Amino acid sequence: MKRGSVYKLDNFYGSRNKSVFRVADHTVTVSFSWNSELTVLLDCPSQFDDDRFRFHSYEEFQANCDLKGDLYDVVGHMKLVNGQSIHEAPVLDEVEIAKARRVQIHVQSHDGPVMKLYLWDQAAREFCKKFKSYEGTPTVLLVTTVNTKTLGGTLALTSMSSSRVFMDYDVQPTIDYFSWLGSNPDIAEQVNAEVVTKRETMTIGEIFSYIEQESAKDAFFECTSTIDDVVHGSSWYYIACSGCHSKVSKGPTSLLCTNKKCGKVNVSGVPQYLSKISVYDNSDQAVFVLLGDAGRELTGKPASELVRSYFEANGNEGVNLEAPIPEALISTIGQKHKFCVKVTEHNLSGKTRSLTVTKILSLDTPPATASSEDNHTTATSEETSQNRVDSADGSKGACCSSELERAKRRKCGN
Repeated sequence: MKRGSVYKLDNFYGSRNKSVFRVADHTVTVSFSWNSELTVLLDCPSQFDDDRFRFHSYEEFQANCDLKGDLYDVVGHMKLVNGQSIHEAPVLDEVEIAKARRVQIHVQSHDGPVMKLYLWDQAAREFCKKFKSYEGTPTVLLVTTVNTKTLGGTLALTSMSSSRVFMDYDVQPTIDYFSWLGSNPDIAEQVNAEVVTKRETMTIGEIFSYIEQESAKDAFFECTSTIDDVVHGSSWYYIACSGCHSKVSKGPTSLLCTNKKCGKVNVSGVPQYLSKISVYDNSDQAVFVLLGDAGRELTGKPASELVRSYFEANGNEGVNLEAPIPEALISTIGQKHKFCVKVTEHNLSGKTRSLTVTKILSLDTPPATASSEDNHTTATSEETSQNRVDSADGSKGACCSSELERAKRRKCGN
C-alpha cells in the first residue's frame, strides 16, 4: 500500500471495535480475510479528513491514565534519550539499532510539563533508525497510539505494537510544531526533567513500610545496603532468548522462546543473571534480585562469560548441568552498594517481598535521574520485562521469607 492512495477492499469481515487499547474513534473494525482483494481506486468520490492524529493535553492524558481505553498520539520536543541530553546521545551503528529494545525519552508539548515516553521493540528500533538518518539532531517527536500509565508514581506514556514514530519534517503536525519551536527558542530550556525521574532514598525498613500502605503504587527507590550472602537453593542465572531475553525451553531439536510475542524457534540461548542476594542495613534485611545488567554491574562480568569460563575450565564436563555460583558473585559478600530497586505489583499484592534491582550506583553518586535500565523494567513490568522475569523463574518473586531463613542472619550495624 502507498501513502496517499485510496483502495477498494472486497471480501472482508467487520466486528465491533473493542474499548480496550482502541486506536480510533470508530465503532467498527474492518479485518482482512484469506480471500480479501485490495485494488487501487483511481477516481474516489469520497473526501477524507486530513487530521489523522488524536492529540490530547497533559490533563487529558492524566485523566485517562491506567484505564486501558483509547490510545492517543503525542507530539512535542525531545528532552532526554536514555538519561542523556538528546544532543549528547551516542551515534548508533547498525548492530546497536538491530538490538534496540527500549528507548526512554522525555517529551514536552507546549501546553504541559515533561512526560516520560518509553519506546519498545519495533518503535524503539524505528526511532533509532530515524534519529541516525538525520544530518542534524532532530528535536520534534510524534508518536502515535501511546498508552498512558502510572509508573513510579508519575504519568508515563508507552508505545504499543501499533505505534509509529515521526520527527521534525515527516508529517504536517511535526512541521507545525517545529516551526512553533523555532519561534519560541527558550521553551526547550525551561524544563527540569528531574522532576519526573528523581528516585527517593529509603532504608529497607522504610521500603517495606511503603509496600504495606494501601495507597502504595509501583515505584523506584535508592537503598544503600551491605551484601550479607548469595542466596542458595535456586539457580543464579537462566538461559534466555538472545532476542527478547525471555526464558527458552528445549524443543525436540532446538531451543524455543517461551515468550508468545517473540515465539522464535531455534534461538541462541544466552545466560542472563537471575541472582538473589541477602542484604541488610541498620533497619532491616531483604532479598534483592539481580537481573541482567544489574548483575553485570555488580560483578563486572556478564553471566554468559562466567558460565562459559566454568565449563571451559572443567573440560565441558556436565554441560547439561547448571554452573555453580561463581566466585565473582561470592566475592561481593560484605560489599556496600547503593541499589536502585523497584516496587512492583507483585510486592504490593503480597506475592513476594523480594525487591528487583534495576541498577547499582557507586556510593558517591549524587541523587540522579532514573536511567534507561530503570525504565526498562518499569515501563514493561506489565508487558515486556514481565515476560522476561516471570518466564525465567516460573514466578516473578520467589518467597522471600524462606530465602531469608537460608541466608545469613542479619549483622548488626551498617
